[in-house]
Amino acid sequence: MMFKIMILQRYYGLGDKQVEYQIIDRSSFKKFLGLESGDKVPDEKTVWLFRENLTKTGVIELLFSQFIKFLEDKNLLFNEGKLIDASFIPKDFGTPRQRNTREENEKIKKGEGNDLWKDQPNKKKHKGIDAQWAKKNGEKY
Repeated sequence: MMFKIMILQRYYGLGDKQVEYQIIDRSSFKKFLGLESGDKVPDEKTVWLFRENLTKTGVIELLFSQFIKFLEDKNLLFNEGKLIDASFIPKDFGTPRQRNTREENEKIKKGEGNDLWKDQPNKKKHKGIDAQWAKKNGEKY
């Protein structure tokens, strides 16, 4: 069960505290772990200690490589999850429009956005250089 918890952590990108919460909260996690509704869930310290012991002995990567090989033999893939916020923000939501110069926009399009505003770190924090324009129902976002 503890190795299954590590699979959930790696697959969903969860920390120890978050995986404990998700096991308690999600019936799909409980089912995957073979837990019933009233069963005791390992706490974050137990999860940490288990992973720490596997890491110190060098077993963790061996276990995961064997697990991935097992899945591949069954023509299955193990992909780690990533959450991406792709929300459309309405104009009247109070979100300021970025006012970049043409030169700044060109650099961003070329992938050189990280080089901009180095002398103004507070301004750089508010710039979404990964953001892109999209159209929905004929309106630009």
